[in-house]
Amino acid sequence: MIHKEGYPSIILTLIVVAIINFLTHYFAGSYAIVLWLGYALSAFLLITILQFFRNPARKIIIDENTITAPADGKVVVIEEVMETEYFKEKRLQISIFMSPINVHVNRFPIGGIVKYAKYHPGLFLVAWHPKSSTDNERTTIVVQHKNGQEVLFRQIAGALARRIVFYCKDGDPAVQGSEFGFIKFGSRVDLLLPTTVKVKVGLEQKVKGNETVIATFN
Repeated sequence: MIHKEGYPSIILTLIVVAIINFLTHYFAGSYAIVLWLGYALSAFLLITILQFFRNPARKIIIDENTITAPADGKVVVIEEVMETEYFKEKRLQISIFMSPINVHVNRFPIGGIVKYAKYHPGLFLVAWHPKSSTDNERTTIVVQHKNGQEVLFRQIAGALARRIVFYCKDGDPAVQGSEFGFIKFGSRVDLLLPTTVKVKVGLEQKVKGNETVIATFN
């Protein structure tokens, strides 16, 4: 299954592939090795784009005591930080790096009500840069759980990611595991959790959206 955000990129790729094949046949049609190189390049481009925008079916798992992974990727940060945009207090930050080969659908880590959703224009530093969380193009979304606790998560653009998409707004219901956004071409998602949660993942651990439990409420 292909994600809807991929259709424009796939159409553009098909146009590029058609141009590559036309030029290859027109200028080097008598050279078999050149033709095969053109076919190989075309196949590589198309397969890369299709796998990037894949959207595999995921069973929605709802567990009101857990905070699940909002994205596929690898845990690269687990540390206490001062959150200055919304809470203005110490929070536990858990960051998930999404490489270009990961599924890039973003999912609500908890259920509840969206209390805050804001887009911030910014830079395109590499996703692992310490200042990417505050200086890069990003969104900030806060969901209030029915237990009263709030979880903040950010979609953060990287050096390649040039488009962040999110579908929620203030006051919307959030269903744990359901899709709230998409980031094109690799980046990261930060979770800012209450410091009282019990962490269930470790650094460098690979996680899957809505399938991996990141933490549990205390």
